[in-house]
Amino acid sequence: MTRLGGIGDDRPNGPGEDLLAVAREIADAVDSLANLWAVAAQGASLRLSPHQLRALRILEAEPGLNLTALAEGMEIGPPTASRLCDRLEAAGLLERLLHPHKRREVQLVLTGRGRQVLSEVAERRSQALAAVLAGMDPAAREALRRGMRAFLTAQGGTGAGSDGPLP
Repeated sequence: MTRLGGIGDDRPNGPGEDLLAVAREIADAVDSLANLWAVAAQGASLRLSPHQLRALRILEAEPGLNLTALAEGMEIGPPTASRLCDRLEAAGLLERLLHPHKRREVQLVLTGRGRQVLSEVAERRSQALAAVLAGMDPAAREALRRGMRAFLTAQGGTGAGSDGPLP
């Protein structure tokens, strides 16, 4: 987990320290959620790496991106993005199409199978999260929901890698 020090690290010494203690607790919860997310995704009919899933999600949100734009969106180099797309194309999840107006540009577009895999992963993740939420007191669930909304608002609406605001 995120606590690197010894016993007593969570003891607040001042207002800033209290925020750090809260941040550590939230970081631990995020680690747990990330693990839940990864395990749920790996249970899908087609196992994809987190990078592959992220690329598919970006292409779902912005169909027709070229390789350079995808690489920039993922903050990876174009050669890495190209290899990633090669694998996704070989798996039948995306296709490269010539741009209708720019002869030299290739667009990256999800296939029906790519959209299906993303939908399956999203559903598995939602089910895994719902199972955890079911174990919470209803008032705690509502408090968590309000807290997540406030977090997103404080962050500016959506953060890097966010799916957007909560419903």
